[in-house]
Parts: sequence; structure tokens; C-alpha cells
Amino acid sequence: MNKSTVDEIRARFDADVERFSNLDTGQTATIDAALCLELIAKGAAAVTPHATHVLDIGCGAGNFTLRLHQELPFQNVTLLDLSQPMLARAAARATAAGLTPTTVQADVREAHFPPHSFDVLLAGAVLHHLRTDAEWEQTFAKLHSWLRPGGSLWIFDMVSHEHPAVETFAHQRWTDYLTSFGGPEYAAKVTAYVKKEDTPRPLTYQLELLRRTGFTSIDVLHKNAAFAAFGACRGS
Repeated sequence: MNKSTVDEIRARFDADVERFSNLDTGQTATIDAALCLELIAKGAAAVTPHATHVLDIGCGAGNFTLRLHQELPFQNVTLLDLSQPMLARAAARATAAGLTPTTVQADVREAHFPPHSFDVLLAGAVLHHLRTDAEWEQTFAKLHSWLRPGGSLWIFDMVSHEHPAVETFAHQRWTDYLTSFGGPEYAAKVTAYVKKEDTPRPLTYQLELLRRTGFTSIDVLHKNAAFAAFGACRGS
């Protein structure tokens, strides 16, 4: 199957702002979204307590930024997303929370920031759009370069699995969750666009890649079926 283009993905997110705008539930198509929002916020606050500038990659409507701000009194946030409507909503919510947001409409693969620009990077349900091994490695290396020494990266994302049997039952567990949440039609809709859009990699692959691109202190906060929350640091 030919995967969705960047423009096709952007168009879907342009029309889906409301679903990403609930801080209490997070992204409802993912398992344990609210829990992982909390874990990532607490992890980032604990590891990088003096952070002043955050980059939220694939920020959507800003849930990860807002949840982190409940734990960590940073002031400046750069919001990066493909979708202008998502950026507008995220910026408005961040401003209302007392933050100073800067918005950048771009694909993370095309985005550029000076080295050592940020104390904390957030990446919520975005990196699964990376395609090739080269894109994954180049992106992780770029994220490492953007962090200041002692900074941290926090990821919540869909993951695949190394063993086909594990992939099968993990995917079924997620499908069962979607069905219980929104019914069979909702489950079919979500799994169809994921099959068309997304190319997740195993958690093990990503942890090894983090290490290879220079990250240290790599920790898994949570994993349930097809979703995981994890973090890593740039050494000081």
C-alpha cells in the first residue's frame, strides 16, 4: 500500500482539531493517553527541573505542553506541527495558560533549529510518520542536536513489535479498546487511516537508536499493547 503523503496527513489533522483539544483524555484513539500525558510531564519535570524552553514536536492542540506546564514552570514553548489549525489552537491554549508560544508550521524532517536550543523536547504521537531507517536515524540525531546539555526528550507513540505473533495480539488489544470506546465503525475508521498513514517501529528499535545517536539515561515509563511512553537525556 502506498502511504499517505505529508499533504494528505496535514489535511486530516486540519479537520480534526477538537479531538486533540481535551487535556483530561488526551488523544482518545491511543491507549492510556491521559496516563502517559501525566507520566511524561512528571518525567520531564523530574529530569529537567530548571527547563526554560520547550519544543513540542507534532504539538497538535497543545496537550503535552499544557500538561507539562502543570508540573514545570517554564515560560517559552516552540510549537511545531504540520497543521496550521492545530498550531492556532495550541498557541491560544498556551497563551491562556500564561506561556509565551512561538509557532512553526513544518514537518519535523524539514525543521531546523540551532544546536542547543531547547531544554525539553516533547514528541506525542508524531514520530510514527517517519518512513525509512535513514529518516529515523537523521531525525533522532537532529533531536539530540537541538537539546542543550542535560536536556531531555520525551516520546509517547504508537509502536510495532519484533515478533509477528506479538504484533497480532497487541494490535487486537488496541482494536478491542477502540471498539469499546467508539464502537466497531470507529475502530474500523481509525485502524484504516493508521494502516494508510503510519509506519511505527518497535520500541526496542527506538531505544537502540536513541543510544546510537548519543542519548543517555534512557527509560521506559509505560507500555500497553501498541503504545509506549519513554524518555532519554542528552549528557551534560
